[in-house]
Amino acid sequence: MAWSRVSSFTDPSACQTVFQTADVELFPTANGSFHAEVTQIGINRLLIHRIRISLPEVNTIALKRGRKSIGFLTEPNSAPLRHCGFEVWPGDIVVNRSDVAHQRSGANFHYGAMSLPNDDLDAAVKTIVGRELPETSHERIIRPDSALMLRLLKLHKSVGQLAHDAPDILELPAVRRALENELIHVMVRCLAEGAGVGSTAGCRRHDTIVARFEEFLEANPDRPLYLTEICAAIGVAERTLRASCEEHLGMGPIRFLTLRRMHLAHRALLRSDPSKSTVTRIVADQGFSELGRFSVAYRALFGESPSETLQRPAEQLEVHPRRLLLTNADEVIEEDAICCDA
Repeated sequence: MAWSRVSSFTDPSACQTVFQTADVELFPTANGSFHAEVTQIGINRLLIHRIRISLPEVNTIALKRGRKSIGFLTEPNSAPLRHCGFEVWPGDIVVNRSDVAHQRSGANFHYGAMSLPNDDLDAAVKTIVGRELPETSHERIIRPDSALMLRLLKLHKSVGQLAHDAPDILELPAVRRALENELIHVMVRCLAEGAGVGSTAGCRRHDTIVARFEEFLEANPDRPLYLTEICAAIGVAERTLRASCEEHLGMGPIRFLTLRRMHLAHRALLRSDPSKSTVTRIVADQGFSELGRFSVAYRALFGESPSETLQRPAEQLEVHPRRLLLTNADEVIEEDAICCDA
């Protein structure tokens, strides 16, 4: 079975729902026109993503259990990326795990990902390299041989171009088999032969602190929070929490708290019925107590007032015929790619 889908988004909250194998929270950190394009390809059990995001952003990713996923910058001119505090360079592979990971990137970000079920990957590893992958529970980054990584990047780009320009090519069984075999072969060799970059005990502690910090924010969504209270609740010193947040999120804890709640308020305003909801009620539900200050900061981030967002018509979906879905019996079913424009 093979399928492809190309989706474009102008709303970050809509964009984050398209990922089937992970729970994603995505928060742009700058004002401007948000645009994201996500290309997804499935070839049997192999899932492929190509992602382009216009604005700088910080995101939280929780990979669903049962799959092994890797990621990498797909363009040499892509905005930089930091993954769990590690700087990711072109040619690096991010090893995604089932624990929560935090990433931040700049404007014009180009990223790719591949994933396989754990059992399929284990079988492929034994077939291709004749042994199991070493235990690398503390490694976040793999640095493969440059020629091998270039091969992976070219294959990944070629599959993405097929999904964009000629998805019917994926209808050909021989093409599907060749692409799947080659992509898995190169992916396995990159993981097996690359040099790992392990995290220190300090980095792992910062991972835990930021995860507890976000859990506390989620558990207390509708009231003002203060730094001393947050630190007492999660059991860390202010200096340690600040350092952990700067390393993983690129900003201090209070700034992240405000940014997160701003985006949640924006999302709630977009989804609310103006005949049944008010700006004051929606904003208060996100923990903001001073409507005037909130409105000024909201306009600076989103370029419009909260009331303008609330009055905006519901998001309309523009549909473009770009999706090809193949059943196991090779029956061709034409579906649609979704372009989500607010």
